[in-house]
This record gives sequence, structure tokens and C-alpha cells, in this order.
Amino acid sequence: MAHALAHGFADPVHEGQAVFRAAMEALGRPGRIRPLATTLAPPAPLIPELAALALALTDADTPVWLDAPLRAEPAVADFLRFHTGAPIVGAPGQAAFALIADPAGCPDFTDFAQGTLAYPDASTTLILAVETLSDAAGPAFAGPGIRGTVRLDAGPLPADWTSRWAANHAGFPQGIDLLFVASARLAGLPRSARPVAPEALPCT
Repeated sequence: MAHALAHGFADPVHEGQAVFRAAMEALGRPGRIRPLATTLAPPAPLIPELAALALALTDADTPVWLDAPLRAEPAVADFLRFHTGAPIVGAPGQAAFALIADPAGCPDFTDFAQGTLAYPDASTTLILAVETLSDAAGPAFAGPGIRGTVRLDAGPLPADWTSRWAANHAGFPQGIDLLFVASARLAGLPRSARPVAPEALPCT
């Protein structure tokens, strides 16, 4: 590697466990935004929060797919291979985790591994680095882990994002799960989260 390799977690065990717990809580409580603090300084365009989740969730047994902006910078793959041992794969459907630096250009959700009825967990979890992340507006969701309904607004996302998610949920228990990261923040949306039509929401 001709470039200097960026450092990983200063305390891999405790920092990795903390980020792992945050990710699991985000998926267990869909739409709830929680803090995600990290001091990582990974190679751009891999943002610190995206790097933290990659270091906490992936290892030699979890293939990782990188979107075009991340693939274009060799230092990103070198950083991930060195700190996690995760193999970098060339096709979205081969990945256990997909790191997305350009969420508006995210491939169709059906391009990723959907799992099977026998092994629904053999699917891809997408981790998207977004610019905006709010629970004050946006589409509404219901389902396990959600009391009533919750809103989640993230962006930029593909123009057909809402129809993509409706189709993804319709395939439950198969389908992908999403983790959104922004500056010091994290939110999750598992495939069990059901989109709620605006007309079905209670009046406020």
C-alpha cells in the first residue's frame, strides 16, 4: 500500500462492542435516532460513522460490497481489509454488508441478497451514509419495535425509495435491512418495518 493506513479503533474491544450494540438497538427500535460517537478518521469518502459500523459488524466471514465512490478510492478497501479481514466482493448479491457512500445512487434493493425462507438472515444489510437524518418528518412506519408509528426522514435517497421499501417489506421474512448513518447519528429500518400510508395516520 503506497498510502498511509488510517488507524482503527483505539480500543477495539470496547469501542467495537459499543457500536455493535448501537446498531442492534437501532434495528430493534426502528426509526429511533441514537448517537454514534467515533474518533475514527478513515480515508474519504468513507465517513467515520460508516467506518465505525464496518469495523464493528464485519469480519473475515462477512463479505462486503462497496458502492462506486468507495470502490474508486483504493485506500478504503485497504483500510477495511486490514482492520476487519472482510473480503471485498464485486457483486451486491454476494455481500453480507453493503457500504453506500452515495445513497441516491444505491442499486435496486433486489440486487442484494434477499435471504431464503429457511435462512432469511442470509441477506444483505445496507449501511447508507446520508446527509440528513430526522425523526420529525418523512415517511411513517409501523411494526415490531415501534409503538404506534414512527417517522424517519433520510436523504438523499433514490427517487423511488418509498416504492422500493414497500416491495422489500412485502417480501418479509426475506428482504434487506437498512442502517442510516449521518454526523454522529444512527437509525435503523429492518425489513419488518411496514410503511404506513399518510391517510392511515391519526390526525394531529
